[in-house]
Amino acid sequence: MTKSQIWVSAFLVLFLALFLLSRLTKEEEVKENTLPVNPMPQTNISSENISVPDMIGRLGCKGCHGAELEGTRMGPQLTGLQQYWSRDELINYLRNPNSYMDKERFAKFKEQFPGVMMPSFNNVDVKDLGKIADYLLSLK
Repeated sequence: MTKSQIWVSAFLVLFLALFLLSRLTKEEEVKENTLPVNPMPQTNISSENISVPDMIGRLGCKGCHGAELEGTRMGPQLTGLQQYWSRDELINYLRNPNSYMDKERFAKFKEQFPGVMMPSFNNVDVKDLGKIADYLLSLK
């Protein structure tokens, strides 16, 4: 082998080693930041068939906000929301949480819950979101 072939071979081996190392590291990062998956798809959830607390459970809210919606390390508590939200504002937030991320309150949440994102429920019927909003606003 010539010197140039040796250098090219060494470069390729080094490149492959770094590539494999980066892939292994990336897979570990993804596993650490994985959020809980909703136990049931958001579609076909209708308040005609189930109660509002069951609907909240099926949408996966309890996975981040706790079984009693008291908050966890994954999400804030959902009690006392009436001091921050009106019914319409809460419905709009549930449909598109990202549109509220520039508010001061959510900047604090980003610090408190890094790497966690609130999913949007824009594919859930607005009537059902209204019932969920009414329920959440009634929690003290």
